[in-house]
Amino acid sequence: MKSLIKNCVDLIFILINAPLLILYFVICLVFGKNNGVFSAFAQFYSMLPGQLGNYARANFYRFVMQNCHPRVVVSFATLFSQQKTSIGSGVYIGPQCNIGACIIEKDCLLGSGVHVLSGKGQHNFDDLDTPIREQGGTFSQVTIGEDSWIGNGSIITANIGKKCIIGAGSVVTKDIPDYSIAVGNPAKVIRQRQ
Repeated sequence: MKSLIKNCVDLIFILINAPLLILYFVICLVFGKNNGVFSAFAQFYSMLPGQLGNYARANFYRFVMQNCHPRVVVSFATLFSQQKTSIGSGVYIGPQCNIGACIIEKDCLLGSGVHVLSGKGQHNFDDLDTPIREQGGTFSQVTIGEDSWIGNGSIITANIGKKCIIGAGSVVTKDIPDYSIAVGNPAKVIRQRQ
């Protein structure tokens, strides 16, 4: 019965989202599929409050992201900057997060204000005669392994293994192995969960 109710709610929100989804795809056809269009819609959806906003966001992202399971929670004021994002089932993303290109595997928890950046090489800065904003950079997908918990206010620029815990306010600049508990700036592994 519970599954039937969830499927009905999904269908209702697909119908509610249909006009905006159609508009999104028409704009993409006319102007090309780019992150500017994606970001504009992501900003709009981020501002929808409450549980209704959570349902609307999940049902929008499942059609426009690389992959987004319908059973996720993307909380109020969370922004996605890259369409090349994959979110597995059972994921909870807290309010006011900023998420770049990444893979968030199933059953992960991200606290409030977590920033997941698209790798470490986003900005080149070697040429002193060219402004940094004009030097480009490289975006890569960061992976957060299944059943990991990222504490409030953490900044993630490297991969995190499965079943990890990242302490609140940590800055992850190097890959964290599976089953690790890491804290600090830069984050260091303090023990294993096994």
